[in-house]
Amino acid sequence: MKAAYIEKNGGPEVFKYGDLPDPKAGAGEIVVDIVAATVNGADWKVRDGGYGNSMKFPYVLGRDFSGLVAAVGEGVTGFKVGDEVFAVLPPGQEGTYAEKVAIKAEYVANKPAGLSHVDAAALALTGLTAINSVDDTLKLKRGETILIQGGAGGVASFAIQLAKSIGARVISTASAANVDYVRSLGADQVIDYGKEDFTRLGQVCDAVFETVGGDVAAKSYDVLKPGGRAAFIASGAKAPATSRSDVQGLRPPVPRTRAAMERIAQLAVSGAVKPPEVKLFKLADAAETHRISQGRHFRGKLVFKVR
Repeated sequence: MKAAYIEKNGGPEVFKYGDLPDPKAGAGEIVVDIVAATVNGADWKVRDGGYGNSMKFPYVLGRDFSGLVAAVGEGVTGFKVGDEVFAVLPPGQEGTYAEKVAIKAEYVANKPAGLSHVDAAALALTGLTAINSVDDTLKLKRGETILIQGGAGGVASFAIQLAKSIGARVISTASAANVDYVRSLGADQVIDYGKEDFTRLGQVCDAVFETVGGDVAAKSYDVLKPGGRAAFIASGAKAPATSRSDVQGLRPPVPRTRAAMERIAQLAVSGAVKPPEVKLFKLADAAETHRISQGRHFRGKLVFKVR
């Protein structure tokens, strides 16, 4: 199979494109011919060694995909060759910057016919992260107010729409170029962070979903009402510290389950959540996608159209 892979840690220039052995379907696994896979914010940190992952080179990055079942391993039921599926690889496994991937069938969901492979891949890990953060961790309720930082990003754009479907009031931040886009996702108020300081909102939010990191993360506590809670996905393994004793800082887990993938599919098919804007690339363009991702000033999702 063709794959984009690395043989050492480093900058985007370490990517190579070429042939690697095809995966085989072990017991309980399926092999999927990948049609589309995405670049996620954590990928470049894995590439440069910042996550301290134990890697066996050559190493293929990538966590989510959509494609067609190519082989079914022993003991697998419910899938057959040719089925259209999508999934997020389980923790500790990567390998979707490639034409094929083997995955335990328990993590895989059927892709709805009305959802393209590109859109299914673009919604997979972003949707999983948003659902675990907004629903399961923050437990956002109808009538509450939430600030979602970095609204133009893939996870945040899903979160905005999810929060609106729950019945919350949504405030979001964005660059001037993305204000209208974020508003089109359903945000009730959009703050241009180049012109306005979001902390001037005061303590008006029941919840914050923080996807940016850095100084923005620590300041996000400032807008919470007493008793409010904030979830952080761009600040490492733990939520940043705060001097406030009347608020909660949370680091959402992102467990992989078929049920969560099916919920993502249902939200998309029902129209409650629209797929994000995507920019399409070939696997051979992996270095370019990482330069864009690491720059962090784009909207939507970067997607490999594999076949």
